[in-house]
Amino acid sequence: MPGSPLGHTLVIANPAAHSGRGEDGARFAQEFLQSYASATRGFEVVRTQGPADATRIARGARGFDTILALGGDGVIHEVVCGLMALPREARPQLGIIPLGSGNDYARTLGMARNDVEAALAQLVRGRAHHVEVGRVNGTPFMQTLSFGLDAAIALDTTNRRAAGTSQEGEALFATSALRILSNAREGFPVRASFDGEKTQDLSTIIFAVQVGPSYGGGFKICPNADPTDGLLDVCYNVKLPALPRLMALLGLARLGRHTGSSVVRLRRCRSLTLDFDRETPCQADGEKVCGTHFDVSVVPDALDVIFPS
Repeated sequence: MPGSPLGHTLVIANPAAHSGRGEDGARFAQEFLQSYASATRGFEVVRTQGPADATRIARGARGFDTILALGGDGVIHEVVCGLMALPREARPQLGIIPLGSGNDYARTLGMARNDVEAALAQLVRGRAHHVEVGRVNGTPFMQTLSFGLDAAIALDTTNRRAAGTSQEGEALFATSALRILSNAREGFPVRASFDGEKTQDLSTIIFAVQVGPSYGGGFKICPNADPTDGLLDVCYNVKLPALPRLMALLGLARLGRHTGSSVVRLRRCRSLTLDFDRETPCQADGEKVCGTHFDVSVVPDALDVIFPS
């Protein structure tokens, strides 16, 4: 990409992101790139029209050097799914302009959140690094895959955002957690095998598979997760705590201080297989995933993603 940091650039913008602020963000990005001509070798701004549209657009983005995803974690997830459908050598590098409620992938990369101008300034001065992407039953995820009560909480936050709640980030996650955990009575039986090891029988209430450290708008569930190390970080319970202790662990997880508890275990792996006795809440980057059998793996160096310098 001689002469410009971003090269030939496609901006995929969700105009509905962040309660409609995505449209203002898309207009600002267009004006910014027009005024900063040396940043690109030509650019286009495309607005999504509905669910899965960003995946379709990204899948057809051969010939671009960079895709900038403007919106929340949902549109970033869709763009990643589209890029992963392309051969590795044909995938444009990815930059994100975070405009959403949770913004957990932005936290992982160190990007300015809900500030389009600041994010664009970071991108034109940033540097691309190879990052991994997870897969569950063939579907990519760029930040979080979770099962059990934490998945139910994540799905509840997605539904409440769609219904127009004014809460965001940690506050939204915490209030969903209070409602769902207060009704928790038992775990979800599952047989789990990490990297082909002997199968473990668990009764899971929390089972999070992470590329980056946080989920739920900043809860550091796997505080040492590194998207460049080629490994998935997993946090899962090995005991069924009483509700007061479970709520206390949730509070500690905001700062990643739950990791010393005897209730949870953290480990890294390249693959895992999960077989649940019954349909269990499951989500990947906030999108519902259905089934009882899950093959999970990591794709090392799957994408080139721009980090702030």
